[in-house]
Amino acid sequence: MFAFELLCIGNELLSGRTVNTNAQWVSQKITEAGGCVIRITIVRDDIDEIALIVKESLTRKPSWLIISGGLGPTYDDKTLQGVGMSLGMELVLDKRAVEMLRKSYSRNLVNYDELNEIRLKMAKIPVGSIPIQNPVGTAPAVLVETAETKIICLPGVPKEMEAIFSESILPEIKKNTGDFHITESNYEIISVTEAMLAPILNKIVESNRPDSIYLKTHPRGYTTDNKPRLGVQIVSRGSNKSEVETRYNNISSMMVEEILRLGGKIL
Repeated sequence: MFAFELLCIGNELLSGRTVNTNAQWVSQKITEAGGCVIRITIVRDDIDEIALIVKESLTRKPSWLIISGGLGPTYDDKTLQGVGMSLGMELVLDKRAVEMLRKSYSRNLVNYDELNEIRLKMAKIPVGSIPIQNPVGTAPAVLVETAETKIICLPGVPKEMEAIFSESILPEIKKNTGDFHITESNYEIISVTEAMLAPILNKIVESNRPDSIYLKTHPRGYTTDNKPRLGVQIVSRGSNKSEVETRYNNISSMMVEEILRLGGKIL
């Protein structure tokens, strides 16, 4: 299993001011590519907190640790300092990152010769790491490779994060996961509760490999005439397309048969 951890950085995420859409978007892309997100963590703009969580994550040896936020030029952008501290790596002014900044400022019609100390902060990266051009914004992304985990630091601005991830990171993930197929459906049903479906869910889960399926019930409250309403998610996944589809069809048939037997109605 290719395990991924996400680390999202920013006081605004913890105060409730900003919705953490980055985690949702990245998790979806990873899942669709065949990876598995095992943990999402949010921390403040604090060097010690960032370093602590990075160290903790690396002890679990995920394939990737994906970090978003805190790469900008202001005082509260501390991600690379925290990552450097966690790995014992000094931050150095990287010539490649400087050229990426020049390109970004030139693209955005800003006088790119004016790379003052504030702007150059975005080009100071952990020694030995690899900067990645930001095709939308300014701050480069940064890749740090350890013995067992790749750490990618991405900007927190969603459009920038999504562009870098799609162009530079997702293709690498897909190389690791290889061929991957997923078939999914979501049923909306009434007159059947979670407890009523629990036996068939247990039977299906116990008869399939844990990484090949995902079944989930989602309570939706009640209808106007006080009947329980439930969402049922069925996911089949794997490297063999035919097996994935066959497994999905079998599970779907079993679920529909049981729902109807229990007196439920599929909307």
